[in-house]
Amino acid sequence: MNRQRHIAVILPHPDDEGIIAGTLAAHVHEGTAITYACLTLGEMGRNMGNPPFASRATLPIIRKGELEEACRRIGIRDLRMWGYHDKTIEFEDEEKLADRIEALLAEVEPECVYTFYPGYSVHPDHDATGAAVVRAVGRMPAAKRPRVLCIAIATGREKLLGPADEVHDVSDYVEQKIHAIHAHKSQVRHLLGGGTVDDPAFRARYSRERFWTYLFPEEEEGARA
Repeated sequence: MNRQRHIAVILPHPDDEGIIAGTLAAHVHEGTAITYACLTLGEMGRNMGNPPFASRATLPIIRKGELEEACRRIGIRDLRMWGYHDKTIEFEDEEKLADRIEALLAEVEPECVYTFYPGYSVHPDHDATGAAVVRAVGRMPAAKRPRVLCIAIATGREKLLGPADEVHDVSDYVEQKIHAIHAHKSQVRHLLGGGTVDDPAFRARYSRERFWTYLFPEEEEGARA
């Protein structure tokens, strides 16, 4: 993982950042500034805690606090909550959403953007968010584009996309990662299931984070040449 001045993280739901929390913690440790734009508050989530302590009315407030705490545990200081409605990102005006993302990238000038790989990320909000990021970055002159590193979670993703372009060993940050995921108390059972950081197999499961580089058409042509 190369040291960078600034990265952007653009994801749709509170707790999505937990998937890459080890990588983000490593960036913070290296002195990289992180701007995290979370598009929704996950208010349509089905998990209300175990045992339940949230309701449909209170869930967005609870998840907002959980997100803020998770970011504190990772070390993210610049959190932007954009207030889109959960499970509706695919219905947002694509150009307007890309406009907003493009404005953010112009503001913070990141070397790299982390998001979901459109079409390979299972949830419609994931795919739509990744597609909007790609649209925004694709508008930029090729020489000024940040690198887009994508999370892919679809079954058979290696067969469809090839092996991950980067595999980050986050063993040194796995406890911090689990601690950050645990900040999402209403969702943590769904996110982690059983296991503890004292269990080597459990630690190993969360010690590697995989990313695929999104290649724009001209970059794909160059890669084939």
